[in-house]
Amino acid sequence: MLAPGAFANLLTPKAGGSPNANQIHSLYVIILYVAAVVFVGVEGALIYSLYKFRAKKVRVAAQIHGNTRLEIGWTIGAALILVILTVVTFVKLPSIINPPNTSAPFLESALSEPTPPNGKRLVICVQGRQFIWRYVYGAACESNPFSAKLPYSYQEMYVPADTTVVLSITSVDVIHSWWVPSLGGKVDAVPGNVTYTWFKAKGPALYHGQCAQLCGRQHAFMTALVNVISPTQYQSWLSQQRQAISTANSQVTQLRSFLTRTGNL
Repeated sequence: MLAPGAFANLLTPKAGGSPNANQIHSLYVIILYVAAVVFVGVEGALIYSLYKFRAKKVRVAAQIHGNTRLEIGWTIGAALILVILTVVTFVKLPSIINPPNTSAPFLESALSEPTPPNGKRLVICVQGRQFIWRYVYGAACESNPFSAKLPYSYQEMYVPADTTVVLSITSVDVIHSWWVPSLGGKVDAVPGNVTYTWFKAKGPALYHGQCAQLCGRQHAFMTALVNVISPTQYQSWLSQQRQAISTANSQVTQLRSFLTRTGNL
């Protein structure tokens, strides 16, 4: 069976969900167009030469040592193409790597990289494990999320619209790859290491993604969802999630106490 998400836009990366994804898409399209022109030119010259100078019974091909002007011309042409692509890439690169300021109301500041110019962003820790994603919300997730009692969710990430979201990505077992095509490029989740990326999503919307690194037998089922809601809805969701987790923890504590008293633990 085919995996539709892996095709993105078939010939080009997906875009429209985040500024960095848009810049990746436009850079890819520019390079694709330049490569297409070069391909058509080279293949056209090759086909023309095969037809024009094909072998004939009554003629003997002239033995020519070389054409200095032609060789210098295509060398300079190739160099110019590389220079153009290099310049375009370096012009686009900062807007792909560096996150912009948040448009939505202020959420929090943190010291981890990457940092928007005004330092205001939402930090979410992304943890890959066989075979599901875990998301912990808040800058303290990078140090000690358990003592801070931060809210978390599995598989589906909740984020506020028009907010610069910085992801701190790692893994607890094998290498995974967090990839939501509409929000940017693939980012590896490596055990023992932290990889950063960012996005600034439009909403309301639900963006679909997939683990892009073969990580085991259930790899195909390791999907990723990003649910973009309004900042007000996001704050409400955080409060509900904190309450739900607190209630569940309380129930577990009561159950553990009961099992201990009855000698079943």
